[in-house]
Amino acid sequence: MKTVLITGASAGFGKLVAEKLLAKGYTVYAAARRVERMQDLEAKGAHVMHMDVTDNESVKAGVGRVLEEQQRIDVLFNNAGYGSYGTIEDIPLEEIQRQYDVNVFGMGRLIQAVLPQMRQQRSGTIINTSSVVGQISTAVVGWYASTKHAVEAFSDALRMEVKPLGIDVVIIEPGAVKTEFDEVAFGTLDSLDLAEDYKPLVSGFRKYTGGMYAKCPGPEGTANAVIKAIEARNPKTRYATTMDAKLLPRVKRLLTDKLFDKVVLSQMK
Repeated sequence: MKTVLITGASAGFGKLVAEKLLAKGYTVYAAARRVERMQDLEAKGAHVMHMDVTDNESVKAGVGRVLEEQQRIDVLFNNAGYGSYGTIEDIPLEEIQRQYDVNVFGMGRLIQAVLPQMRQQRSGTIINTSSVVGQISTAVVGWYASTKHAVEAFSDALRMEVKPLGIDVVIIEPGAVKTEFDEVAFGTLDSLDLAEDYKPLVSGFRKYTGGMYAKCPGPEGTANAVIKAIEARNPKTRYATTMDAKLLPRVKRLLTDKLFDKVVLSQMK
């Protein structure tokens, strides 16, 4: 069976994908900062390890361990990431830099670390977790959406670069899914010292988006899409995994920018 390295495996998509792969007999390396939250994965047979994707040495050590023990990496599932909601003006740049370091540069560190081995193998699959906001950006999610736009852009470029080498690159695009994501993202929003002018907009956003998360699906469908990509002989380049992720980009393409803005803002009033 294939050897799979999963980042952000302590919760959400990463943990569920790890559980599903272990049940199928895959060799799974589950990496995250919160090792104590992966004891159940270890009990099921996962190789659990601490990894901070913002630290070069931590990434190199983790990938080095996999290669030392297995001599190959067949799948890299780049799942580590988080979101911060807030207006462009009000989120501190220090928080944005941290978010880019996790969501974009962290992903890049893993990719650069595993590619030499995958090139040598002339095989491999790299799966990057993006989001519907990788294609659509709206008020109050702009900074987070910009990190996912970056993931989409470099995934497209990477796919072209490594396809001739037998390596597939896949983008996973969930919409609203009930994991721990919304708690973290709203936590940032609630901590901000908002300018008075933005408070009506943010209040509407919080009410609308909070209602959406109250009704959204769990991580099962997205985890199944990741498994499908891993097991496909010729995986798709993108998997939109929720209804909103499938519909919203199509709606936006049908509307002008200004009309789309009006539709979105009307939902936040």
